[in-house]
Amino acid sequence: MQKRVLWAAGLVTTLILAACTAPAPNTPTGLPSSQATSTEIGTPTVKVEPPTVTPAASPTSVTAFPNPSSYQFSEVASGLSFPIDLGNAADGSGRLFILEKRGDVRVYGNGQLQSTPFLDIRDRVLSTGSEQGLLGIAFSPSFKQNGYFYVNYIDLNGNTVISRFSADPTAPAASQVADPTSEKMILSIQQPYANHNGGHMVFGPDGYLYIGSGDGGSEGDPQGNGQNLNTLLGKMLRIDVNNGDPYSIPATNPFASGSGGLPEIWAYGLRNPWQFSFDSSTGALYIGDVGQDLWEEIDYLPENFSALPANFGWNLMEGDHPYKPVANMPTNLINPVYEYSHSLGCAVIGGDVYRGKNLPAFTGIYLYSDYCSGTVWGLIQQSDGNWQNQTMFKTGVNVTGFGTDENGEIYFVSKQGGLYELTAK
Repeated sequence: MQKRVLWAAGLVTTLILAACTAPAPNTPTGLPSSQATSTEIGTPTVKVEPPTVTPAASPTSVTAFPNPSSYQFSEVASGLSFPIDLGNAADGSGRLFILEKRGDVRVYGNGQLQSTPFLDIRDRVLSTGSEQGLLGIAFSPSFKQNGYFYVNYIDLNGNTVISRFSADPTAPAASQVADPTSEKMILSIQQPYANHNGGHMVFGPDGYLYIGSGDGGSEGDPQGNGQNLNTLLGKMLRIDVNNGDPYSIPATNPFASGSGGLPEIWAYGLRNPWQFSFDSSTGALYIGDVGQDLWEEIDYLPENFSALPANFGWNLMEGDHPYKPVANMPTNLINPVYEYSHSLGCAVIGGDVYRGKNLPAFTGIYLYSDYCSGTVWGLIQQSDGNWQNQTMFKTGVNVTGFGTDENGEIYFVSKQGGLYELTAK
């Protein structure tokens, strides 16, 4: 197909966060959303030894942004039905797997969008709410051998379900499809409201499955779930799906013993993480956490962060600003490394650090966007530890999710049904 091109615009801003005007009260607060209490399927066990998967060593990163006018996001596929996430299986096939909100997983490969879905579970996915649907997918690091992958969706009762499905790993990539009857439920989370479901999932460099969970919804976290360590809502969860039935708890989780908080919790104080990713070279974690009324934020943890559980502050803080402060504020709050006001958008769409080979000028730059404005920004950490942000592209579409192919090249999908790749002109 003929590629549609989204042109670039450059405007440098520093990480010193300037005050911006507030949005109108009816500004939407994010694509994904929901609230929940946990319901475990089976009894997890504590795993003694962590897996040995580690990121590549000695990464390199640029120290300045390239001229964005020399690059573009090109539309390489269209006709998708409200895609919201994408990723690859790291199986050597070169395929991209794209989630459609309604409950399909589509495949883009060899320059074509395949007509047959890789997975169709529309019969069990509730997608009527703006933040409901099929929300996340993560392929087992051993997918090429075992055919396992994991999805996060809202079931017909309005609750979060995290399940494993399988595909025949011996089937040719061109014809491989998943078996919808192979579902094994891993975890269920009750959702009291239809918004703030989170849903994004990623296998970390340690081999564990990380799950982003929203605060349960409504507005302002009325149940206080973000700071409550006895609910899975408003958290980053970490579980080991390679051991135990249906999973085990990594021994290094902060509440692995079951004392002080739920053992699945790895970090807390999140409102609606959409989306998050690990730098494939450094192992650092970047989270786009959707704000309430005024501020959108990017959270960051370096590799091997040890002061667990990390507390990102919601609902005591919105971005770098007090939202519902208490007399004795916790001393372990982690401020975002960047924030922007609702004068520039309405809901952050977390992205990825570029580690591809085609565009060395982008090496180490974290690219992310906003659902309402469609602006794509770049964010880099300088050698002195400070962060710099720059406007890179004005897309003109509603960006809904980012992902990378097996070579580290960056793509995004839009509400309008397009798949876009970052390329040089």
